[in-house]
Amino acid sequence: MPGSWKKAPAALVERFEAATAGFPTLERRQMFGYPAAFANGHLVTGLHEQRWIVRLPPEAMAELADLGGTPFEPMPGKAMRGYLAFPPDLVADPLAIHPWLERALAHVLQMPPKEQARP
Repeated sequence: MPGSWKKAPAALVERFEAATAGFPTLERRQMFGYPAAFANGHLVTGLHEQRWIVRLPPEAMAELADLGGTPFEPMPGKAMRGYLAFPPDLVADPLAIHPWLERALAHVLQMPPKEQARP
């Protein structure tokens, strides 16, 4: 993991794996040493340290921000546009996360597939 990033807590990894298992179209793999889920080559959702992040369209980002979602900054001052970190109360409730993951997946599936890097 780059720099001083901390490992994601085991309980959070378990919640992430259980939640994303319900979406067979998601490709699960590691990103920066953390569990992540992709569709058409685009990141849909993933973990970073103690945060669970999600990619959403603008209107859904505003809704999640109103519920306590925070900008995702993997490095201070370097926010990733289009991504928010879930508030802790949503992360603690698997039923509450599911509709957000549905919205994130639908959003990403509207994007053209990302081209694979050539070796």
